[in-house]
Amino acid sequence: MERKLFTALQGEGAQRLNDSLSKQGFRRSQNVLYRPSCADCAACLSARINVADFTPSKSQRKTIKRNQSLTRRASSPWATEEQYDLFRRYLEHRHAQGGMADMDTFEFAAMVEETPIRTRVVEYSDEDGQLIAVCLTDILDDGVSMVYSFYDPDLPRHSLGTYLILDHIEIARENGIPHVYLGYWVPGSPKMGYKAGFSGLEVYVDGHWEKMRDSADYESKCHPLSNDPIAEQVANICLPDGRPATPRRR
Repeated sequence: MERKLFTALQGEGAQRLNDSLSKQGFRRSQNVLYRPSCADCAACLSARINVADFTPSKSQRKTIKRNQSLTRRASSPWATEEQYDLFRRYLEHRHAQGGMADMDTFEFAAMVEETPIRTRVVEYSDEDGQLIAVCLTDILDDGVSMVYSFYDPDLPRHSLGTYLILDHIEIARENGIPHVYLGYWVPGSPKMGYKAGFSGLEVYVDGHWEKMRDSADYESKCHPLSNDPIAEQVANICLPDGRPATPRRR
């Protein structure tokens, strides 16, 4: 059964809280920060790319070249009908049975626009000006966080999912930012295996970031005894002002 730690993200300190907790394995969803905290395993590991340690593989260089004609445009978080149409096509082809499959236009707008921190919508268009990929991206004090991305499912040869990550590495380099946050990686999960294909990958394990080792080294995290008690997990969270967090059940 899934269980999460979460906190509201609001007020004048929202940006500082997001910066601090993102470094401790949390992710943002609208105005909430959360981190998996299941009772029976700790398989969901927060992952990020250390930009200084990243070198593209041969296949990744081909992906960059294949998409070199695309135009990138970053703007304020504002939802459009063109984005929603692309989002629907993406879900129908890639995640038709997922939890977001029934998201309507108002819920989509909330996902994009309800953000109390520095967020950008990064759009990618082809030579004809057609929108083919979008990423909702948070700007942190030590990186960019890819909150959610979607793309044209009819262009598999372009490997757009991989390209979005590669281009966000370039965005981080252009702005002198050290990390690209990718969300969660689960050992042995075929859907998340692509993240392990990026050099410079780091995972958040036992309260610290470490360079990714062999994937098999993390399979023990799926064991029922691998998770600390919830009270210990909360006590070890450090807030921006240096205070420890206080648990509240829900």
